[in-house]
Amino acid sequence: MSTKSKSPAVVDSVESLLVRMAEIREAQQIFATFSQEQVDHIFKMAALAANKQRIPLAKFAAEETGMGIMEDKVIKNHFASEYTYNKYKNDLTCGVVEEDKMWGIRKIAEPVGLIAAVIPTTNPTSTAIFKSLLALKTRNGVIFAPHPKAKECTAAAAKVILDAAVAAGAPKDIIGWIDMPSLDITNAVMKNADLILATGGPGMVKAAYSSGKPAIGVGNGNTPAIIHSSACIPTAVNSIIVSKTFDNGVICASEQSVIVDEAVYAETKKEFVLRGCHILKNDELDKMRKTLVLDGALNTKIVGQPAEAIAKLAGFDVPKGTKILIGEVESVDINQEPFAREKLSPVLAMYKAKTFNDAIEKADRLIKDGGYGHTSALYVDTTNAKDAMEQFEATVKTGRVLINTPSSHGAIGDLYNFKLAPSMTLGCGSWGGNITSENVGIKQLLNIKTVAERRENMLWFRTPGKIYFKKGGLGVALTELQTEYNSKKVFIVTDQFLYKNDYHKPVTDILDGYGIKYQVFSDVQPDPLLSSAQAGAKAMMDFEPDVIIALGGGSAIDAGKMMWLLYEHPDCDFMDLSMRFMDVRKRVYTFPKMGQKATFIAVATSAGTGSEVTPFTVITDDETGIKYPIADYELMPNMAIVDVDFMMDMPKGLTAASGLDALSHALESYASMFQTDFSAAYSLAAAKNIFDYLPTAYNDGQNVEAREKMAYASTMAGMAFANGLLGICHSMAHKVGMHFHVPHGVANAILIKQTIRFNATDNPAKMGAFSQYPYPVAVKRYAEIARHIGLTGKDDAEMPEKLIAKIDELRNAVGIKATLKDYIADEKAFLAKLDLMAEQAFDDQCTGANPRYPMIAELKELYLNAFYGK
Repeated sequence: MSTKSKSPAVVDSVESLLVRMAEIREAQQIFATFSQEQVDHIFKMAALAANKQRIPLAKFAAEETGMGIMEDKVIKNHFASEYTYNKYKNDLTCGVVEEDKMWGIRKIAEPVGLIAAVIPTTNPTSTAIFKSLLALKTRNGVIFAPHPKAKECTAAAAKVILDAAVAAGAPKDIIGWIDMPSLDITNAVMKNADLILATGGPGMVKAAYSSGKPAIGVGNGNTPAIIHSSACIPTAVNSIIVSKTFDNGVICASEQSVIVDEAVYAETKKEFVLRGCHILKNDELDKMRKTLVLDGALNTKIVGQPAEAIAKLAGFDVPKGTKILIGEVESVDINQEPFAREKLSPVLAMYKAKTFNDAIEKADRLIKDGGYGHTSALYVDTTNAKDAMEQFEATVKTGRVLINTPSSHGAIGDLYNFKLAPSMTLGCGSWGGNITSENVGIKQLLNIKTVAERRENMLWFRTPGKIYFKKGGLGVALTELQTEYNSKKVFIVTDQFLYKNDYHKPVTDILDGYGIKYQVFSDVQPDPLLSSAQAGAKAMMDFEPDVIIALGGGSAIDAGKMMWLLYEHPDCDFMDLSMRFMDVRKRVYTFPKMGQKATFIAVATSAGTGSEVTPFTVITDDETGIKYPIADYELMPNMAIVDVDFMMDMPKGLTAASGLDALSHALESYASMFQTDFSAAYSLAAAKNIFDYLPTAYNDGQNVEAREKMAYASTMAGMAFANGLLGICHSMAHKVGMHFHVPHGVANAILIKQTIRFNATDNPAKMGAFSQYPYPVAVKRYAEIARHIGLTGKDDAEMPEKLIAKIDELRNAVGIKATLKDYIADEKAFLAKLDLMAEQAFDDQCTGANPRYPMIAELKELYLNAFYGK
């Protein structure tokens, strides 16, 4: 082999470097257009050429550096070419490398450009081969910055790869090198490259990270190997010898210390001696300490030298053929004990550990002080001492944790574990100040463009398993207590008004007829409290029902849902349950599975909330006074019963408020970003029923048709918003109800006008963001509702105001006043709470579905408009 290999133009100055880098950049731009087939051919030919030259290059490296063992360098060159090729030969690195058509994702690989590859003196040819092959596989250009003591052999290795790559079709200048390295030239190459791939000492790696360019640097190693009392001692000792003597210990992953359990210390020591290692005597130990470190740093004269030569340098002789010099030491402080350092030679520290915890503490200190993030090793019985292995891997802070493995060979991968990537560049992660903790490979040298096509969320329409609806249908529905559920105990949840007026009697009469035991809980407030739900859950736990029947309007059914949840899962945390989410499928908190103890049946007694068919419950926290809308499909009742017999005596005020609550459900779910064709049909049908029948139900409560149509409207609107969701009208109404106890339906009746005006624009200040909502269509949707209820107009633009006028007409007809001021007497108190309410409304669960994204200041303005009637 020639002793010199130079670039076409010698690179011996910063000026010549910049010229050479420009040539490589030009070649790389051409190379970036190559197909996968072309790249793979070049990659293969380069790997073959390097493999064929493994012996000459090893000889060259050994002669030039004076380090290591030539035969071992042959193995490293062979590994760098053969194993690198085998690992990446089938990997895609050009164009589309991954595609999922269903999800609309494509990943496209692009080269990073020009790589500055810093090469160490310890592994000059193998590292150059490895980095060249990675660069070729990823269509990058590369220029090598060799160590001054290894510049010729590094250049020779690079030229072997370059000549083979060009012969296979690569651009002629795709690989380059610095002929006469200097600090200035190396700094310049790092500053002008697109990416730095740095292997070397701490100073060089730090310079790479300080260059201002992206850098993949690797830290120094100070690998400790623990021998656990359960280990096979011959296997452990001979694995360490194989590793530590490989290339005279220059691989940074090689063991620097061995920490032995005192129970097997004597056996371990004996095995080392038997296999040709020398245990240093007291005077030899002191001489070696003075030799290992000079002026506070590792003595470079020992790096990669055989044990005999190092001993002679220290001033004593050891038997010919000695493999490793072992110093029995106690301190793990690298500032006090030279043996505790990384030694890059066949010199090993040996510690006695009193316990396994002591061994881990020693290893941890050695790692943190001298090889943070690099490599650690443990010899252990993996079957009978699994706990020790798990404790070790959980404690040590290293990128590679090797079990029963020679660390030099094990860390570089694919030799003792075939899923660990083969690499001559071993990352140490943030522990070692590196960008990666992995064995560096092709993925670090690629830019991946992710092409993400727009996709709509999978949608659904979810309802209770059964919905019974017909006047007088209660008895038919409840036959399932016997036929389907074989019920023995029923827990009834209702409120005080309904209980005192015997609304529960039709249910309990049926239960009596079936001989089913039951218990009634009636302590439910109009705005149900958490404490009430907790009390009801406790009563359920004592009674142990298999069926829960919630009888009432939204309050009783909402309270019943929370009791059901706390009964089945008493350890649930309310704040976790009430946690806000953007998408129910991605929420942080996962609701527990319901129905394990009891079936939930909701019997509606008012036409408004639709809670009997929704996964929602609204609960007020007693301590804070905050009203929480809680939503999850696990809260969906198993059965809903809509029997208008329960609604014939609804008071006029409740009829009006609940009717307009149902209307707001229909209107908001129709305008919602989450609206679907399925939910829209129910929204429209509900709205039509309410406009047609609410005045009659209000004025003539005994009109069966009107009552029944309103009952169905409420349930249909509930199914619509259970799937299409709501918007800011409900967000704002929740907070008005919480702070000023304005009835929920009344608040919605007043705020819906402001909501429609806010949303009804084709040019909102901010549109809501949801994949199935492509552009503002609120005007169009309000126009569709208006026409569906019989309104006419010349175009969509004028229809929202006509719809508002129709709502005002309906509101007036059922006796609900026009402004919040009519229901909140204390104006100062309202204004004092205004900022808080606006912020809370912004954060309400319902806000996320609104078609126009509201700013807090805009919500504040809507509150003021609703209060003063602007």
